[in-house]
Amino acid sequence: MKYQPLPWKDFLAQRPAVLDSWPTGKDVASIDEGLRYQRGIPESKNFAKAMAKAKAAGRTLLQPRAGVALIDDHIRLLRFLETEGTADLLPTTIDAYTRQNRYEEAARGIEKSRAAGTSLLNGFPAVNHGRDGCRMVTEAVTKPVQVRHGTPDARLLAEISLAGGFTSYEGGGISYNIPYAKKVEVGKCLRDWQYVDRLIGYYEENGITINREPFGPLTGTLVPPFISHAIAILEGLLALEQGVKSLTLGYGQGGNVLQDLAALASLRELADEYFHRAGFDGYDLTLVFHQWMGGFPEDEAKAFSVISLGAFVASAGRVEKTIVKSPQEAVGIPTKESNAAGLKATRQVLSMMMDQQICTDNVVIRRETDLIRREVDSLMSAVFAAADDDLVQGIVRAFAGGILDVPFAPSIYNKGKVLPIRDNEGYIRLFAKGSLPLGEDIMAFHKERLQERSKAEGRPVTFQMVTDDIYAISKGKLIGRPK
Repeated sequence: MKYQPLPWKDFLAQRPAVLDSWPTGKDVASIDEGLRYQRGIPESKNFAKAMAKAKAAGRTLLQPRAGVALIDDHIRLLRFLETEGTADLLPTTIDAYTRQNRYEEAARGIEKSRAAGTSLLNGFPAVNHGRDGCRMVTEAVTKPVQVRHGTPDARLLAEISLAGGFTSYEGGGISYNIPYAKKVEVGKCLRDWQYVDRLIGYYEENGITINREPFGPLTGTLVPPFISHAIAILEGLLALEQGVKSLTLGYGQGGNVLQDLAALASLRELADEYFHRAGFDGYDLTLVFHQWMGGFPEDEAKAFSVISLGAFVASAGRVEKTIVKSPQEAVGIPTKESNAAGLKATRQVLSMMMDQQICTDNVVIRRETDLIRREVDSLMSAVFAAADDDLVQGIVRAFAGGILDVPFAPSIYNKGKVLPIRDNEGYIRLFAKGSLPLGEDIMAFHKERLQERSKAEGRPVTFQMVTDDIYAISKGKLIGRPK
């Protein structure tokens, strides 16, 4: 496999059209001005440095999700989360219109929000507020701030937010397409994200380290660890290829504690192995654990239990960061007070766990780690075989052939033939593998584990189990047992 960064001349050839796609693009025409601004940001507000320090100290940092339409309101929200919520790292969640590059509608949302005196957008429209609006936000807080979004074509957002003082950028050409969009062609999205990573690589070449974080949970719905791992590693390789040095790979809580711990251990090991094998070094790899991404209980006391279990796994799994949910997760966008409550609940668990050592080396975790490793290797080998020295083409062909397949994703470029089900202990297994290139021995193990559940529940393994499992946690269980 050949890894080559996007030629700078090709990047510059794309850039005028990117900046011309909305009027605020003109303010970032000079990349050097953005570099000068980033050099003036205190080290304490650099996301990559915060993650590296957490890794060295063995700490887990806390970050919520949050974003509203208007600059002053967004600043008040972030200040509340860093003071009352004690967040270590801050987010700026981008609104849905901006994610789809629908800036005119975002502009109308801003005006309607001003008229209403409250946010009528589900996030912060960074492109519309432009470089200077972003700088108002990043200058108003004391903690590092990350852009969290869900944008298939994130080029203009990257240009504006990096020049605006954000020091971490989330997403990737797979994870912000397949789970988020319906009709965005895989190859185009991957090429657009090469632009984003090449821009961040250019910042790195000029002494500014920007943290990159592919979105690990994907659809957040019963995703087997090996599928999210393979995609995280592929997006990591694509980022490293363009010169990224600070890389945070993510994993979304599955619910079975031992499987989650095995997943976290294997993700770190496998990523390092694949990155080194590809010839990359000098990077800083960290992990982020996303608290439960599926349905939450409506009762806030029960929701706190889900949050606390996630906090325990993050601590036991020794990740550098955890994304925290709120007890209002089931009802929509949380209040700032609810967001802070989720942070404080997580902080309490992490503090109680700080000096404890949880044994993660046992026969069950070793079994699961070995299984994940064999599954990931199967997928990665098939993608590389399809690549012909061009990883982007390998990924495009892999999705076309079902070698990569994300459960419950809306993209028409995703086969959607993989069906996961929990086994009798709550591990996420495969009921249907679609065209995933998994060996017979692997699938025999999955089938055996599902048959154990079938026998225990006195019903056949069918799609009804999938449906039951999707709603189980919101109804107070891990496994969707029949009544």
